Amino acid sequence: MAESFENMGLNPTLVIALKKENITVPTDIQQRVIPEAIKNKDIIAQSGTGTGKTLAYLLPMYQKLKAELKEMQAIVLCPTHELAVQIIRQIERLSQNSDTKLKGATIIGNVNIDRQIKKLKEKPHIIVGTPGRILELIKKRKISAHTIKTIVIDEADRLMDENNAENVKAVIKSTLKERQIIACSATIPKSVETGIMSQMEEAQVIRVEEKLSVPDTISHICFLVEKRDKIEVLRKLVRILEPHKAIVFVNNQGNEIEIFTDKLKYHGLKAEGIHGTSRKLERKKAMEDFKAGKIQLLIASDIAARGLHIEGVTHIFNIDIPEDVKAYVHRAGRSGRNGNIGMTVSIATERELQFIKKYEKELDIQIEQKSMYKGSIVEVKKVKAPKTKMPK
Repeated sequence: MAESFENMGLNPTLVIALKKENITVPTDIQQRVIPEAIKNKDIIAQSGTGTGKTLAYLLPMYQKLKAELKEMQAIVLCPTHELAVQIIRQIERLSQNSDTKLKGATIIGNVNIDRQIKKLKEKPHIIVGTPGRILELIKKRKISAHTIKTIVIDEADRLMDENNAENVKAVIKSTLKERQIIACSATIPKSVETGIMSQMEEAQVIRVEEKLSVPDTISHICFLVEKRDKIEVLRKLVRILEPHKAIVFVNNQGNEIEIFTDKLKYHGLKAEGIHGTSRKLERKKAMEDFKAGKIQLLIASDIAARGLHIEGVTHIFNIDIPEDVKAYVHRAGRSGRNGNIGMTVSIATERELQFIKKYEKELDIQIEQKSMYKGSIVEVKKVKAPKTKMPK
């Protein structure tokens, strides 16, 4: 297996482009996917969040697609506007830093379609967007499906659910049979795998088992509270810790996130919430304000935060403690990125302490239990057992 980008046979200018982003060593999934994708094989790739799946499918595109041809050559299907924007940003960086000048365009739903049609007249090489809108523009003959060489299904577990699968299959069906399909996700259940394989020719399944660990640069503390006091404890902790940017994770979606966010705003905190039913414009503004530092707290569920990679997050607050160790790792890893210092703060009930102990054991980390006293974070005092007098 190749241990460097050079050994994969990538164009040298792509290797230079990666170095400009301080990317010098391929991840496990990149080592396994890139050589096979360059050979034009259909691939199902499963690997954890933050393991470099986007580059695993984009680098082969930069190797194979022809920048000199003014035609649409690849489609990347993804479930959210935020993920589409992140993929486009990576395309822009690769084009800017290498000799391969591929152009990308975002095509997503609930956005002015006329502006998108105008953008498509420029014949972008790579189209990134949501299945419904892309299919709509294929039917309008604004996207030339017959020139598409590669289709990527990013976050395949979401795109192959009952709400999206038919649109995804219709997009694939509109292209020529010779095209390549790459499906990738952090989790690919057997039912999803079967559904995708039915669209492929001799698909190769590549699974990289996650090594669950958190960087040493992230510290971990927890507070034991009553469930009804969680918001009040969070409010006080934000005042004490003064995080520059923090993501607050809750397990619930929709109205509960909105109620939670409103309570924090009432106490004067700069907070916004995102969830699955958020309107795209509201969600987009919340994300832009958070990235720009205009809001301090982003309230989200694991589902709403999937695919988000935001620089400068200093703190993670767990209001609801996840039962799954992997979920804790993914949450914690959103702070302290690129070697920076981060902190994960869990606000747990007595019942949730069992999960804290599980994280400590399985991840070999220490999660120190703390308390608050007069506006400061202090150690939890250990109550000594009373001495018993020995009978005379």
